Amino acid sequence: MLRADNLACARGGCRILNAIDFTLAAGEVMAVLGNNGAGKSTLLATLTGELRPDAGQVWLGEQPLSSWADNERARHLAVLPQQSTLAFPFVVEEVVAMGRLPHDTGWQRDHEIVAQAMQAADTQHLRGRNYLTLSGGERQRVHLARVLAQVWQQPGACLLLDEPTASLDLSHQQVTLGQARDFAAAGGSVLVILHDLNLAARYADRILLLHRGEMAALGQPWEVLQAERIADVFGVQVQVEQHPQQDCPLIII
Repeated sequence: MLRADNLACARGGCRILNAIDFTLAAGEVMAVLGNNGAGKSTLLATLTGELRPDAGQVWLGEQPLSSWADNERARHLAVLPQQSTLAFPFVVEEVVAMGRLPHDTGWQRDHEIVAQAMQAADTQHLRGRNYLTLSGGERQRVHLARVLAQVWQQPGACLLLDEPTASLDLSHQQVTLGQARDFAAAGGSVLVILHDLNLAARYADRILLLHRGEMAALGQPWEVLQAERIADVFGVQVQVEQHPQQDCPLIII
C-alpha cells in the first residue's frame, strides 16, 4: 500500500503539486494522466523519496516512506524511470540481476527469480546479449525485468512505472501492462504514468488525472474519462464509446 497524504511539492522554489491525496491499495493498478507539465514526474519523484514534499507525507505500508531503511524500502518499492542510464557493457542477465541486490536470498533463489522476471518481460532470449547493443525498446524491457526481479513475490510491494510503454511496439505495450496487472493480481500495487488514454482505460482500475498541479479527477475509467473533462484538461474534442471487446471506455479523437 502506498499513500499520498495531502502532498504539496515544489521544484526550484516553484509549487508544482498541491493537495494530492490518494491511497494505492494492494491489488490495484492506478494510471496517472495529464498534460506535459501537469506534475506527473514531480509526483513520481515525491512518491519514491527522491523529492521531499513541501507539505504532507508519503506512506509505504504503515510507515512514513522517510522512516524506511534504504535496503528495506528497495525490497518493497521498485521504480522504472522513463530512461535508465547504463553505460557499461553488462550482459543482460547481469542487468536484471541488479534488481536482487537489496535481497539476501542466495544465488540459487536469485537466479530462479531473474529467470522468471526475464520470462515475464519477454527478455529471456536476450539473456547473453551485451546491454549496449540493444535497441531502446529492448533496453526498456530489460529494465522492466530488473524492477520485477527487485520486488518479485514480495508481499505488499509497490511498482512505480514512468511511461513504460513509450518506446515499445504494440505487442510489448500489452506485455508490459499485462505484467502490471499480473503483479497487482498477486497482491502488489502498481502506479503507472501514461500518455495514452486508451491504455489507461483498458489496464487501470482507477485513474488519477492531474491538471495544473492539482487532482482534476480520481476514479474508475468510466468516471474519469468523460468527453467534457478530456476537452477541459487536454484541449481536444473526443468521443467516448464502449470498447467493442473490453469493459472500458474507448476514446476516439
